[in-house]
Amino acid sequence: MGPTAISAIEKAVHGTLLSRDFPDDLTVSRVCYDTRELEPGDLFLPLRGEHFDGHAFIDQALEKGAVGTFTMRERDDYRPGKVYLKVQDTAKVPRLLAQWYRSQFQIPFVAVTGSVGKTTTKDMISAVLSERFSVHKTPMNHNNALGVPMALLELERGHQVSVIEMGMNHAGEIHDLADLVRPQVGVITNIGDAHIENLGSREGILAAKSELFDHMAPDAPAVLNGDDELLGTLRDRLARPVLYCGVSPHNDYYVTGLDRDLVTDDLHCVLHTPRATFPVVIPALGDYMVYPVLMAAAVAEHFGMTAQEIAQGILRYAPTKMRMNVVDRGAQVRILDDAYNANPQSMRAGLQTLAAAQREYKMAILGDMLELGPMGPSLHAAVGQVVGECNINCLVAIGPLAQHMAKAADAAQVPEVYWFPTKEEALPAIARLVRPNAAILVKASRGMRFEDVTRYLISITPDPAP
Repeated sequence: MGPTAISAIEKAVHGTLLSRDFPDDLTVSRVCYDTRELEPGDLFLPLRGEHFDGHAFIDQALEKGAVGTFTMRERDDYRPGKVYLKVQDTAKVPRLLAQWYRSQFQIPFVAVTGSVGKTTTKDMISAVLSERFSVHKTPMNHNNALGVPMALLELERGHQVSVIEMGMNHAGEIHDLADLVRPQVGVITNIGDAHIENLGSREGILAAKSELFDHMAPDAPAVLNGDDELLGTLRDRLARPVLYCGVSPHNDYYVTGLDRDLVTDDLHCVLHTPRATFPVVIPALGDYMVYPVLMAAAVAEHFGMTAQEIAQGILRYAPTKMRMNVVDRGAQVRILDDAYNANPQSMRAGLQTLAAAQREYKMAILGDMLELGPMGPSLHAAVGQVVGECNINCLVAIGPLAQHMAKAADAAQVPEVYWFPTKEEALPAIARLVRPNAAILVKASRGMRFEDVTRYLISITPDPAP
């Protein structure tokens, strides 16, 4: 937020000031709910969870320099000069505050959702739009009922466009987020199996993702993956402009001549749009990166950008941490750090990227994919089969569900297959398996915290020679 008066915040969240013993000209620029990240001048938000209550950290927050705090109950004492703003439910504060704050911005908002590639697509769209505009975007992948409001509160007056990522676990969540953001462009990357445990089927996932359009104007375009079978059914069902993106020429936006530079690992291709045909260089691994590029081009052309601006903007792309980050170490060891999340579709894409790596030895360190419900065992087994199809030399599977992955990989005649119940049990074996001229993919669901595996790999491999 820009500097905001306490009275404005009080009104936005329907709160009541318990103490007025603070300077009349006091303003707040940031709301923070984590005392570990709190900075002097912040307004503290004590959230509650199943096993914690942020109210226990109010004194700590004030001692660290917070100008005040929200609270759901009156205090025994009030510190002089500090703000105490009582609200009915601190969990409702982010949305109420973001709803008020977002209403002050008459700029276009681009919403990005989908089963796979939301963060990558958000980052690519932001990179391309940044060639002409001052762009605000969701930090990291803060895409849920708490993350989206907090992201909106980071908008600044100089921003000209905002790109917001939206995630979900259940039906209705995208509807609520779209109601908050009110996007002018809606992007759906694909419909996969993520969260199928809660939504029952891929058709259920499609319906939940399509809630994005509930709060978009009729002339606001939908930018969709035209190679996705289910999204391909929406053209005649959506009463709005639809722009399809994919590798097939039947799409509105497509590519030809896809090739990889074996020295830089950049992708080269020719981008075809309704307005232009031009060559682009994509500074990232994985053929799947053409989809974020095509969607970014569609959004950019909607905002009037030129082919030259789009091509230059693509070169600006930098991935969010743990999203297929490339870490090169000594002895020609390349770590493909894609540890932030995983589902069957992104696992396949990651393995295909590993297969294309210019290294003699290819190792996949893969963990459990969560929230797949009864389909979990079969979907893990399918990933094991893909390991075999991609001619990967070694699979290290970690976690209870990953055992199905290991069994299928062994049946697919992957040369080396290892399974471990936990990361801690796997690390000594990983240390023995790493060898020179190797490419190593690290990938699992967020709950597996595979960034620990990436850190371990970095610690046991030398830095490249200067």
